[in-house]
Amino acid sequence: MAMISQNPFQLTGRYAERNKWEVISGPGDSRPTGLQIIEDEGLIGAMSNKVVLITGVSSGMGPETVRAIASTGATIFATARNLDKAREALGDSLLETGRVHLLFMDQTDLSSVRACADEFRQQCDGKLNILINNAGVMKTPEGRTKDGFELQFGTNHLSHFLLFYLLKDLLLASSTPGFHSRVVNVSSVGHRDGPVRFDNLNLEGEYDGWAAYGQSKTANIYMATQIERLYGAQGLHGLSLSPGSFASPNLQKFCQDDMDAAQMDERMAKYFTNVQQGCATSVYGAVSKDLEGKGGLYLEGASVAGPVLGDYDRVEYGYNEWAFDREKEEKVWEVSKKLVGVE
Repeated sequence: MAMISQNPFQLTGRYAERNKWEVISGPGDSRPTGLQIIEDEGLIGAMSNKVVLITGVSSGMGPETVRAIASTGATIFATARNLDKAREALGDSLLETGRVHLLFMDQTDLSSVRACADEFRQQCDGKLNILINNAGVMKTPEGRTKDGFELQFGTNHLSHFLLFYLLKDLLLASSTPGFHSRVVNVSSVGHRDGPVRFDNLNLEGEYDGWAAYGQSKTANIYMATQIERLYGAQGLHGLSLSPGSFASPNLQKFCQDDMDAAQMDERMAKYFTNVQQGCATSVYGAVSKDLEGKGGLYLEGASVAGPVLGDYDRVEYGYNEWAFDREKEEKVWEVSKKLVGVE
């Protein structure tokens, strides 16, 4: 893999220095964990009046995101398609606190998303402060959701768009002067694999797993930025992020050879984190006081990222040139509304 020669460091914030290539050394290095973020923010037990909804908690960084946020004392609703797997991943000690509640949601089926939103409303006492759209699939074989959408675009973007749209009134109503509501979309450095193909969202006749993943992750960014544009002045903010790379056998089951090869590369091996560090940027986006009242930002390394510049490879920090584009953000919003059937 080509080394970087002329790319300025593109992260800012209290954890930025820990992400510099001169100091990172792989899983367990000085980059923060999700729990460290909570501790550094002074939020252990301090958010008992907040309600958080997190999708995709049966594997990967989902369970670790729940654990970190749970340390704040917040009430958490966590979704999964396989509830038994989610229970095993979270563990009895966390579930028995009575503050973490599991909800069934199959994100390949929009009727299931609607049912989950209804169930959430019945249990949340009219409050939702933070929505973390974490669930995702990666480089899947060509397939369709139950509603006929390309599997990755439908699962990674459209299901989350619908969930947000059905619950946005709660997010708006729950915002307070001291803590504005937040929507945190887990995108990926994979957004560089492709822009949104408005002319062929299903990639009919030209399917490529990474291109499909890329457009779904670009759509995650567009959605978060458009949330900020539409609702930021009302105290509801949208943020997107890349969590970095870490071993996640379930997420990476269709690209394990790619992941194995990446970890054989010296530069990539340094870039990888463990899963506790992998959830840190989501946690940072959800709770950091540095981000209070802010949105429309792309986060990496528990920091705010700028555009990637100069010569770069897949893991250099920063967002691609097409990641922020008002016309396309507005277009993906309107197209998504039509596809999921909301007004």
